Amino acid sequence: MEVFSYLIPYALDWLNLVVRWLHVITGIAWIGASFYFVWLDNTIRPPAAGSDLAKKGVAGELWAVHGGGFYNPQKYLVAPAALPQQLHWFKWEAYSTWLSGFALLTIAYYFNAQAMMVDRSVADLAGWQAVAIGLGSLLLGWAVYDLLCRSPLGRRDVAVGVVMFVFLVASAWVLNHYLSGRAAYIHVGAMIGTIMAANVLMLIIPGQRKMVAAMAAGGKPDPVHGLRARQRSVHNNYFTLPVLFIMISNHYAMTYRHQHAWAALAAIMAAGVLIRHFFNLRHKGRTEWKYPAFGVLLLLALAAALAPAPPAQPGPIDAVPFAQVQAIVTQHCVGCHADHPTQPGFATAPAGIVLDSPQAIRQHGLKIYQQAVQLKAMPLANLTNMTDAERAQLKAWFEAGAK
Repeated sequence: MEVFSYLIPYALDWLNLVVRWLHVITGIAWIGASFYFVWLDNTIRPPAAGSDLAKKGVAGELWAVHGGGFYNPQKYLVAPAALPQQLHWFKWEAYSTWLSGFALLTIAYYFNAQAMMVDRSVADLAGWQAVAIGLGSLLLGWAVYDLLCRSPLGRRDVAVGVVMFVFLVASAWVLNHYLSGRAAYIHVGAMIGTIMAANVLMLIIPGQRKMVAAMAAGGKPDPVHGLRARQRSVHNNYFTLPVLFIMISNHYAMTYRHQHAWAALAAIMAAGVLIRHFFNLRHKGRTEWKYPAFGVLLLLALAAALAPAPPAQPGPIDAVPFAQVQAIVTQHCVGCHADHPTQPGFATAPAGIVLDSPQAIRQHGLKIYQQAVQLKAMPLANLTNMTDAERAQLKAWFEAGAK
């Protein structure tokens, strides 16, 4: 039984690896298809008036060369005159990405909520309460977005974008008052991902099925279904860069551990939208550098705002005895950062950083200083209750030369 218990974290690590790999693969397929079709929609040119293509109802076409072959995609105003025998549906890319993402969220966060989602310096929650807040945020995000799109305001894409941006920033602010920083970020990303996948499942694919059914019955498809699907596809296109950052945000504690982490996320999401808008306009033949310029300026301003204060001038080398530093690291860090971690839920040292020897502590002195002192991101969720006095001792040791 003891051996079995030891293997559980190792098995979870492998499950995490495989599901994360699958999530990245399916995400590339989905986002790649999204980028391609929005590019195609913005790049196709209408056929000449009176041409055979125009008479067939083609709204636009494009000639392209790729991989040694020529391609000629065409888009119809509503639908072709006859239903094709073979019709590819772009749906499993979206479904697989969301399903693998939710599985990864469950493995990495919900199975270990006490360590990954609860931060007692933020809110004293039980693990199940943190999970309930996380799941509730996913449902709330879709409900708000869908109602907004179906409202009279939904016909104005800019207004929808502004309202959703404010809602997502407000959600980040609320979640940062209940969950750990990294859990708050990842759930904003999961909200966006849920909205994107639900757009495909609840509106885009059903609308396309109605168009196909109308053609199969010998009728003419209602163009409103195509217009609604295109609107949601464009929304998904603008969501992609923010959600891609959030997917990797757990590597960058300087963002989610900041006292105004919600504002940092707002700046990064805004920069992503501006950069995406630049490319969408460029595909239409318009090059407006002001959008990526504003995006880059936002990121530079954020980097300056998040920059930590420089270390104080070095004091005496023996300001804090190394034995004292090693005792703090052993008590609060080695449970995870060891060749054989004793902290439940960890089979290997996070990021491969082992701190169970004097040489290793000195080698990773800067990382200890950044994560435990400047960002207070470690210990994870402060599970071992490292005190401010202990952090101050680590600070004094590092600023005295980490000897």
